[in-house]
Amino acid sequence: MSQPKPNPKSGPSPSKSAAKRSSAAQKAEEARKRGKRKRIAWSAGAVLLVAAIVVLIANRPPKPGEKVEIMADQSHIATADSPHKPYNTDPPTSGQHLPYIATWGVHKEPLPKELLVHNLEDAGVVLYYNGQTDAETIDKLETIVKRYPKYVLVNPYPDMPNPITLTAWGRIDRLDAFDEKRIVDFIQAYKGIDHHPRG
Repeated sequence: MSQPKPNPKSGPSPSKSAAKRSSAAQKAEEARKRGKRKRIAWSAGAVLLVAAIVVLIANRPPKPGEKVEIMADQSHIATADSPHKPYNTDPPTSGQHLPYIATWGVHKEPLPKELLVHNLEDAGVVLYYNGQTDAETIDKLETIVKRYPKYVLVNPYPDMPNPITLTAWGRIDRLDAFDEKRIVDFIQAYKGIDHHPRG
């Protein structure tokens, strides 16, 4: 008796269909797991990046000197004797000022504060020393200033209570004695930064 011939038009056997469905389900599950692993890896990377940024910010050394509030009125005055709002620090670190600047470098005679404020606004750093400062310290201050062709000047301030004061726009540092590293760090942090209001 002859065996019946398989019908070529009939579909795959139920066992083959189940195997295909099982294989497709496995592939889908593997793809889902790969996607999940990628998301976890990206999330972990993002968390590590944020943590690294936080650590960098937390460990960043503080800027030299003390931060001072910038005075609201930065307008020009006609002369150093013109009435103006009192400065919020002495020596000043912002506020009304003359419409021109002092020459950068070494000054042997005291310049008006109203003039030097404009130097600060024009990206400068001003070093002051008082009337009790000895000649050797003055020479050291002048030697530092001579390293910079622009943006730094030294100026006597006879009645200043402390021996040396460093000023920049919105920053001040009062020293009880000459400290070259502290002075140079202050200069390097603030010289060359223009502070004119942006229009």
